Amino acid sequence: MVSARVRGRAVTDQGYLLPTFLIVGPPRTGTSWLHSVLQEHTCLPRIKETRFFDDRFHRGLGWYRDNFPKSDLPMGEVGPTYFASAEARQRIAQLIPEARVVCIFRNPVDRIRSHYRLRRAYAMIPWDFEEALRKDAELMESSKYATHLKQWQQSFGDENVSVMLYDDLKQSPQLFVDELADFTRIPRFSLAPSQISYIHSSVPLTQPRSYYRTRSAGALADWFKAHRFGRIVAAAKRSRLGDWFLGGGASFKEMRPEIVSSLYDQFRPEVEELEIMLGRDLGAWKYREASLMSAV
Repeated sequence: MVSARVRGRAVTDQGYLLPTFLIVGPPRTGTSWLHSVLQEHTCLPRIKETRFFDDRFHRGLGWYRDNFPKSDLPMGEVGPTYFASAEARQRIAQLIPEARVVCIFRNPVDRIRSHYRLRRAYAMIPWDFEEALRKDAELMESSKYATHLKQWQQSFGDENVSVMLYDDLKQSPQLFVDELADFTRIPRFSLAPSQISYIHSSVPLTQPRSYYRTRSAGALADWFKAHRFGRIVAAAKRSRLGDWFLGGGASFKEMRPEIVSSLYDQFRPEVEELEIMLGRDLGAWKYREASLMSAV
């Protein structure tokens, strides 16, 4: 349990320094971009997404703390897989009950499409889109914004949970990070032009050449990250070695119009409840002509 706060970080009874803010996602809402820009102004883990509070909690607080560099800057983490994980939320609430929690939402159907592409490109799943909707619970669950937001608010209090929109990030990135800084209690900072242009990063266009080769590479990358060799993984992704493992296969198929319509129908109640919770019109998230949807 946290017993004190020291210069922008939480301190446990055992003396471990922990983050005071967490950006919990969900995935494909600009979290990778935020991690890259916040690295210069806060103390973040050396690797993006430690997954400590959902997948690696058994490694202990010592392992988690060792992922952070020595720094006097405010501590935080960007962990998009935490949003839909009840275990992660409960563990964070137990260890850092006064944490400032940031959720970032986008059109739920667009998010699912982007999330599927990423998981398929990295061989996290072997299925086509429609089969993945049936078998990969994370895709659908991570777009149930109102459902999970209520749980985060109950665990941390409304005043400690901020909801931000990906649409606002794209439209006015500097204003977005200003509001983020104010909520997380870190000093405001100015974005460089290169950081602003990087927001519109690409989504994988093709599936892996070999599912099993990419899957094996992913397992190896997870091992490196778990043993604090995340920089090797990052370097490999930037090199031609990363290109050899990722992509190069068949292009993603277009979503059938009836699937698009079905997804909008399924998520409309969630969006309508979120509108009430936020006091904001999200009409563009509730209806869209299937013909306007881009390829999956």
